[in-house]
Amino acid sequence: MKIIHISNSNGRGGASIATSRLNKALLDEKCDSSIWVNYKYGNNPKIKTYPNNFQKKISRIKRLLSRIVVRLLKTNNPVLHSPQIFSSPFWLKAINESDADIIHLHWFQNEMISISDLSKIKKPIVWTLHDMWGFCGAEHISYDNRWYEGYLKNNRPIGEGYIDLNRWTWKRKLKYWKKPINIITPSDWMEQNVKKSYLMKDWPVFTISNAIDIKKWKPIDKNSSRKILKLPGDLSLILFGSTSGTKDYHKGFDLLEKSLEKLQSINKKIGLVIFGEDEPAIKPNFKFPIFYLGFLQNSKSLIAAYSAADMVLIPSRVESFGQVASEANACSCPVVAFNTSGLRTTVRHKFSGYLARAFDTDDFLKGILWVLNNNNRDLKSNCRKHVLDNFAPKKIALEHIELYKKIIKD
Repeated sequence: MKIIHISNSNGRGGASIATSRLNKALLDEKCDSSIWVNYKYGNNPKIKTYPNNFQKKISRIKRLLSRIVVRLLKTNNPVLHSPQIFSSPFWLKAINESDADIIHLHWFQNEMISISDLSKIKKPIVWTLHDMWGFCGAEHISYDNRWYEGYLKNNRPIGEGYIDLNRWTWKRKLKYWKKPINIITPSDWMEQNVKKSYLMKDWPVFTISNAIDIKKWKPIDKNSSRKILKLPGDLSLILFGSTSGTKDYHKGFDLLEKSLEKLQSINKKIGLVIFGEDEPAIKPNFKFPIFYLGFLQNSKSLIAAYSAADMVLIPSRVESFGQVASEANACSCPVVAFNTSGLRTTVRHKFSGYLARAFDTDDFLKGILWVLNNNNRDLKSNCRKHVLDNFAPKKIALEHIELYKKIIKD
């Protein structure tokens, strides 16, 4: 069985990492699996990208033009918008002339595959939704009702102006995506959204979680980890991390600040550790110390951070899955998160961490205190067990293979 994954890259970003992990898991199960990408990192022969500089320049020009189009939209939603306007003859020809049994789409934005191109793929398709873009307009995360009501002229969010890019993009999806595609979602929450959405409600959908390499992602000695990262050994360390740092609205650091403001009057023997950004000129005004790890570029650094921490805090408003949570749990580090979106799948309440009522900062604080009071060997063991039982590569690969076979047979 030959599988070709289509992804923006094989390196940075949660979707790209999830794609690479699935590709490796399938290779371990003797599948002929490879990834085709816009941006290639490393020299892995199983990763294919543009064959020459001319194609790369065309790709960059398309991305630049797409960004200009996005500027025609005035919106209060700070999330990425992808209109996917420009056709990609190179990728379309390569896909249709390949000997793949399955084309597995992932995060293919940045004008890699256009909305119209998708309808021209002649191979059997599986599409893993790593965010909400597939059933929304141009936006990758939506907080309004248009994605299930329909993008109408009279339900545009207050504060939006200029061209209605989301409605225009959504209407193009309706026009070109006549034939349903097999959808994979990494969480039950995302599956429910697909079934609720105006665009994909009648499409076949399957939930298969993201895999994590349990041989690589495992705990190392806490004291050694703290020495490596130059962190103190006499404090309870709580960890917050995101590739977009503390400024990303969707990651909810503003919510976390409210919980931590109350925590500092209860427990002063703590320290906050942040990765994903360098130390800013103006730091949050807490009474306890803050340690900035900067941008952790490899798995070894992340494993050390998770192993050094007493817990990981994930105050996100939206996560399709919550990869940081699964990585932390794999390293026997409990997670405190809000009981929302994909985190309901990734974290098991009072087993591998604590799920606070959605966006209730008092309950989030209660979760932090619960972990501090229960952070024993049993809790750490449960974290690891949760990952082994649910996100092990072999399990996830076999679930994909079973679905691939069904699609090929049908």
